[in-house]
Amino acid sequence: MNRERKALAKDKVDPIWSALRQQAEQLAESEPELASFAHATILKHERLEQALSYHLAKKIGNEDLSPMQVREIFEEALTADPAIGDSVRADLSAVFQRDPACHSYAQAFLFFKGFHALESYRVAHYLWTHGRKTMALFIQNRMSDLFAVDIHPAAKLGRGIMIDHATGVVIGETAVVGDDVSMLHGVTLGGTGKQDEDRHPKVGRGVLLSTGAKVLGNIQIGECARVGAGSVVLKPVPPHTTVAGVPARVIGKAGSERPSQDMDHKLPEPDSDL
Repeated sequence: MNRERKALAKDKVDPIWSALRQQAEQLAESEPELASFAHATILKHERLEQALSYHLAKKIGNEDLSPMQVREIFEEALTADPAIGDSVRADLSAVFQRDPACHSYAQAFLFFKGFHALESYRVAHYLWTHGRKTMALFIQNRMSDLFAVDIHPAAKLGRGIMIDHATGVVIGETAVVGDDVSMLHGVTLGGTGKQDEDRHPKVGRGVLLSTGAKVLGNIQIGECARVGAGSVVLKPVPPHTTVAGVPARVIGKAGSERPSQDMDHKLPEPDSDL
């Protein structure tokens, strides 16, 4: 009963959901051919969690596990752990605020596969941590097939994360990604061998991982650091710095206090004073 009351209270003060519904109404008016899609995916639902479970279930369901079954699994996870819904809202806000190609919450919710992959991971992670590892791996596999994003369900990802374009992103089993991280397509958080234990990167809060960055091994990427496009990072990265190259080395400061929000990928001139 307390959980239901909290959910009802959230519905009454949920600005992202309210904005999403308004934008869906505008979409339906401007594109009549998509009015049924907007209604079925967003407008007929009472809460963001219900809309999300419906939308992703239609994508992930197949002949092996029907969309209706997938939706039940997603709704179970979203109901049991309200923190997932909080993370969904933070992720949606991150896409809208940081991606210049995104002009509304509705665009990200309906069409951006980085967002879809990330929220599918969140349910898979819930399943993994609650003893349903086979189902978690099923969702991971479907996510990889559909979105070209491979996030192991055991990885630990914070909230307010943006995965821009997303194609080719790989995040390994023991990786940890802090809050407010941004990454672009082709990013890998991988291992360096066949170790059985903790073997993947730990990415701090507010880090920006540029296109094609490869971070390998159980190393720390300090908070609010930047990793340049195409870099291969094999050693720990100090906070508030920029690294680039193959192998990567420190080439300057991070360029701003909030690199993951500012999304500035221009590399600084080498700074010998660091």
